Formats: sequence, C-alpha cells, structure tokens
Amino acid sequence: MLYEIAIADVYGAGFEFAATEVIAQHNDLSCYVPHQLYGMLGNYTDDTQMSLALAELLVADAEWTALNIADKFVKCFKRDPRQGYSKGFYAVLQQVENGQQLLTTLRAHSTRNGAAMRAVPLGIIASKHQLLTYAKQQAAITHNTPTGIASSCTVALAAHFGLYQLGEISQLPAFLQSEGFADWNYNWQQAVTVEAFDTVSAALSCLLRHDNLADLLQSCVALSGDTDSVAAIAVGIASCFTSYRKNLPEHLKQTLNEPQYGLAYLAELDKQLLAKVSSLASM
Repeated sequence: MLYEIAIADVYGAGFEFAATEVIAQHNDLSCYVPHQLYGMLGNYTDDTQMSLALAELLVADAEWTALNIADKFVKCFKRDPRQGYSKGFYAVLQQVENGQQLLTTLRAHSTRNGAAMRAVPLGIIASKHQLLTYAKQQAAITHNTPTGIASSCTVALAAHFGLYQLGEISQLPAFLQSEGFADWNYNWQQAVTVEAFDTVSAALSCLLRHDNLADLLQSCVALSGDTDSVAAIAVGIASCFTSYRKNLPEHLKQTLNEPQYGLAYLAELDKQLLAKVSSLASM
C-alpha cells in the first residue's frame, strides 16, 4: 500500500503540471524524471508523507483526535522536510512547532485534494462507521468542506472495499453509491486540477480501466496535471485488490531516493497495517 503509493508519487511528481510533450516523451516507466518546479529526483511528496503520518497513527492505535493527527502531520514534516506541499501549507508547516499551532493557524476551507491523497491507509479499518468517522476527522483539519470530506471518505472506502475483498473492482462504483459517495466522474479523460472532485474522479476512472499497476501508473500520468496525486491515490487503492497485478518495474523501486523513510520503512509499516486487516477480517 504505502510502498506502492510512494513509487507512484515519486514517478508522478516528475510530470506534475508538465507539458504534454514532456509526458509523451518520457512516460514509459523507464526512470524517474526531475520535478519540473523543484528539481527533486526520486523523492516522494506530501502525498506519501501525509499518508505515512496517518498510517503511523493507525499502527500505534493512537487516539484519533484532531490534535493527534495535526501533531503527526507536523512531526513527520519536521523530521524529514520536503517539497511538494502547496505553497501556503508548506509555509505553515515551517512556521508551526506542534499540532495545536497548526490547528489554530490553518483555515480549513479548501476543496482541493489534500484530504483524499492521504486517505488510503484508512481502508484498514474494519468498521465502515469508524472508517467514515476517521476519514471525516482527518479531512476536517485541512479540508473541512463537503467536497474535501467526501473525497477522503471515498478514497478510504475504496481501499477498504479491496482490502476486505467485498467484491470485484468493477463493482466499486456501486459500492460507493450504496455508501452515499457516488458523485464522481468515472469517465475522466482530461488534465487534472488540484481540486478534489477532479483528482478523485481521475483516479477512480484510471483504476477501473486497468488490471495492473504499471499500466495504471502510466495512464494516471498521461492525463497530465496533478499527476502525482492521481497516481498515488489510484495505485494506492489498486494495491489493496488481490486481482490487481503488482508489476511496478524493479528499477523504480531500486532508484527511489529515500534513505531514511524509504521503501524498507514503508514496507515494514505496510506489514503492520495489513496485519491489522488480517486480524480484523478473521474476527
């Protein structure tokens, strides 16, 4: 899950809002390309770091409060600062020292995709009621709007649907509709903005068109726009389905440039997350 999210995020980051000519020339999964704005190569962005923050809270069985979530967001950034966050949120994270300061500084009225991009790990929660409560709480910290909250709930439910093997991936739209989260465009084919509706629609559309991670990752990037968020969400959800072939190229795993909180760390955290799914599913 986190392992695949990171690779998709890093790969997608190199094409974020890049010219279509750049995407057409380099989107072949042969290597990572430098980020067009920050120049980073082989590094993941806020999509992975914030997913990692929520995953660490879940594994620790910490009390799920706004303060604890905000604290974790700040701690993960402070211990491993990186580019990729929106300009405003990056400035806030640099300024604050703890979760309480973050909560009092933020204006959580955004309809952008930040709450959705970090919600995949919430899929491990067995109770749909608890999952939705957690998804709404984490979204409200930064994206306390109907669209922001719905995007978080949708991504978490999609991951849950796969992890608990509730049906075939083609049945995912019907499942989301049954849970009251059906208002997405499942035929998205254009460039993707940072708005939550666009990003989640694009991720779900690409997810439903493929059956393997490699083709899925390329298709997310081919749309252009906010490619790292679309890829991280779509590949993260896809990794939760046993029917989705896990065929991301080995060289992308080997060249990811994260020595401290990289693939080994993420793989161990994945192991702990999936252990929770196994134990809950057997109860």
